[in-house]
Amino acid sequence: MVSGVALSDDIDVAAMVTEAEGTMVVISAADAMRLDIEPEFVAAWLTLNVESPLDAVGLTAAVSSALAADGIPCNMLAGYHHDHLLVPIESAERAIAILNALGEEHCP
Repeated sequence: MVSGVALSDDIDVAAMVTEAEGTMVVISAADAMRLDIEPEFVAAWLTLNVESPLDAVGLTAAVSSALAADGIPCNMLAGYHHDHLLVPIESAERAIAILNALGEEHCP
């Protein structure tokens, strides 16, 4: 993730959040390196393979609580069809295992 950097039109922006303090974008590590940008957070992008309506209750809490119990921070992005998580790249495999176990627990 980077913030406060002007990006050219040839950069594929995966997500963008605009706040009063500035705009944060999620771009690939390759694009960041090509632009000589130091990312503020290098993350793995994980997509939940369940369709989750925007008015679903409890999914974000269940996922973030399961990861937090193992000390894994996550940033959630809600899409129309799926929820997406950004977790530290070094925690990706552990996060996937936790999410798979959570899914099996709720959908045996």
